[in-house]
Amino acid sequence: MADGAICAPEIQLLFTFYSGSKLGQLKTGPGAGLSINQENCITPWNPDKNQGKTTFMKQVIQSARSGDLRVKDVPAPAAGKGEILVHSGASLISAGTERMVVEFAKKSLAGKAKERPDLVKKVLSKAKTDGIMATIKAVLSRLDEPLPLGYSAAGTVIAVGPGLEGNFRVGERVAIAGAGLANHAEINAVPENLAAPIPEGVSDEEAAFGTIGAIALHAVRNLDAKLGEVVAVLGAGLVGQMAAQFLALSGVRTIVLDYDQARLDLAAQLGAEKCLNLSDNGIEQNVLALTNGLGCDGILIAAATASSEPFETAAAIARDRAQVCMVGLSGTEFPYAAFMKKELSIIVSRSYGPGRYDEDYEARGIKYPAGFVRWTETENLREVMRLLASPSAQKLDVTSLISHRFAIDTAEDAFKMVLEKTEPHMGVILSYPESVSDVPAKISPANPKSGDCVLGVIGAGNFAKAVLLPELKKLNGVRLHTLATKRGSSADHAQETFGFEQATTDEASVLGNPDINAVLVATRHDSHAELTASALSAGKSVLVEKPLGLNREEIAIARAARENSTGFFQIGFNRRYAPLAIQARAELVKIDGPRFMVFRINAGHIPGDSWLQNADEGGGRIIGEMCHFIDLARYFAGSPIVSVQADAARNSDGAADDVSATLRFEDGSLATIAYTSLGDAAVAKESFEIFAGGTVLNLDNFRSLSVTTDGSTQNHTSGGQNKGFAGALKAFAEAVSAGGPAPIDENELVESSLATIAVLDSLQSGQRIDLGIDL
Repeated sequence: MADGAICAPEIQLLFTFYSGSKLGQLKTGPGAGLSINQENCITPWNPDKNQGKTTFMKQVIQSARSGDLRVKDVPAPAAGKGEILVHSGASLISAGTERMVVEFAKKSLAGKAKERPDLVKKVLSKAKTDGIMATIKAVLSRLDEPLPLGYSAAGTVIAVGPGLEGNFRVGERVAIAGAGLANHAEINAVPENLAAPIPEGVSDEEAAFGTIGAIALHAVRNLDAKLGEVVAVLGAGLVGQMAAQFLALSGVRTIVLDYDQARLDLAAQLGAEKCLNLSDNGIEQNVLALTNGLGCDGILIAAATASSEPFETAAAIARDRAQVCMVGLSGTEFPYAAFMKKELSIIVSRSYGPGRYDEDYEARGIKYPAGFVRWTETENLREVMRLLASPSAQKLDVTSLISHRFAIDTAEDAFKMVLEKTEPHMGVILSYPESVSDVPAKISPANPKSGDCVLGVIGAGNFAKAVLLPELKKLNGVRLHTLATKRGSSADHAQETFGFEQATTDEASVLGNPDINAVLVATRHDSHAELTASALSAGKSVLVEKPLGLNREEIAIARAARENSTGFFQIGFNRRYAPLAIQARAELVKIDGPRFMVFRINAGHIPGDSWLQNADEGGGRIIGEMCHFIDLARYFAGSPIVSVQADAARNSDGAADDVSATLRFEDGSLATIAYTSLGDAAVAKESFEIFAGGTVLNLDNFRSLSVTTDGSTQNHTSGGQNKGFAGALKAFAEAVSAGGPAPIDENELVESSLATIAVLDSLQSGQRIDLGIDL
């Protein structure tokens, strides 16, 4: 049993950040939720006063590619809808989990592949359909992502985002949870269901154990042990120690087993009835003697080991039909005969409890009905806080678990100790200053040359970093001015990788900067229309990733802003710019008469709980991706869309992922788009057949084009898959530099967008929808 339980689900860490100022100064920027004035009174951050300014914070960041771990100064986060900003007072290093994350990152590419054969299979499938180069770029982009460490912290609320007014208040202390949210960072932006108030008398150091406590508590609940029953805890790390205390507090007789005698002594001090060293002989006999020959009613595996020994031990000491709950990450080969003869049940505990890994619950603040789900992850976190504040006899003791304390400035030393095991350790606390020294702003270069495209980018998710930003970096005449992302670690890393002059988490730094004359919007779909309208209203040209809006109202907002703007907009319908699509269009222009087009899209499955499938956030796959093919049909037809009719196959998860849509064009052309998630990803994703005037064009996944006329076929390739991203970005940048006009008729882009909305209308009504667009 190594240092303690590795909470396996928490290895998928994300990103976050902060900001601050010296005592007596008002903090500026999105992370500056409050300051402490000379009278030690809390002053809330004024978003209007500080809008457009960027401040920085310290955060522990690791490179997913090299494994290098550093404390970096990164831009501060802002409190989004349903979020609070928390100035950290303390965070807890989870030795087992975080050692596993760091060691995985340090592995070679071959080592990573060996540990994750499931991902290797996906990579090979992508290479088969999209080509080697596109796959390599995607893999390297993901490996280049900075990993924020930490998931259990506590601090003070400094700002309350929209929708949480009255639920939290500035100055309130909270425990926070979540990988990629409750990071080792001076400020964190956290959704409401991953925060719980800290009672009076509980320190930030104690509250920083909240998430680990919730993990242990949920595992204990899974065992459902009753008063007087006997439970064995295998592994006396942080999770095991806290689980043993929860069991003892609920009247369950607790046996703790480990190889580390010092940890066993600590468990005994904290209330375990019996502690057994696994190095000794007679473990099974000792347990039988303690349980009147029955064996344990439950076994909680909280060990961190690649060995399957914990399951072997569990089988030996369990009573007939006992429960075995696994909360640590250990080997999983269990002795079948022993488990079968005793009819043992195995439960794998889900991290902090119900709600974990549910985007609706964690990110969108949805509540579960208490009558059906009493103990969610939020309630488990709250219960840990209550037990920390309880009278001494019922109090949860975590102070005894603290072995080391480090300031955030010296976090690298803390991780070196944890990773190299230079000395025994248990709970390692990182502490944070009440205020932060100012970080000098980077000097911007001289004013741009006349005619340059001075670009601000809002949003830098996986797609932007893998596809858009690398292409922008190659373009001449483009000045990468400011990058704004939600998470500061991501902004900082992308700034270094792609050469932006400034990085921020405040979109106002882009929208309000007069030096910037063009904006790329690459955020989630629900913000596209608003950001496009804001940028246009500021006189900037906009390249907005599809879709322009989730509904007619949002499209109208963007369109109205364009009518009063000196800038133009372009939607990221990149397939128009694919070399083979351009060649196909050139062939079609030679042919008079209508076209008959059949598009087959083997889109692949996306889970129903993905943000893309959420109607309010992603809009679903018709809005989010099918729009590409509607616009491509418009491009090939060269004629306005006049009507749309659609039907959908029944889908088990309720999403409209399998759709057939027929578009009729003004010149009599027809296009049928068959979009499905039911196929095998090994088959090429996109296939387009076009029939016109005795000619047949077949465009295969933007890798090859055949043109057949009079029995003769000409074949064309583009040297690998090319979907036109580079061409679309180049056209936009050149149009900005030239002062316009837009590379594509904006009315045509609006038409494609409204035709996409009409697909949904047709599915709802079962009728053909006449567009009747007044452009």
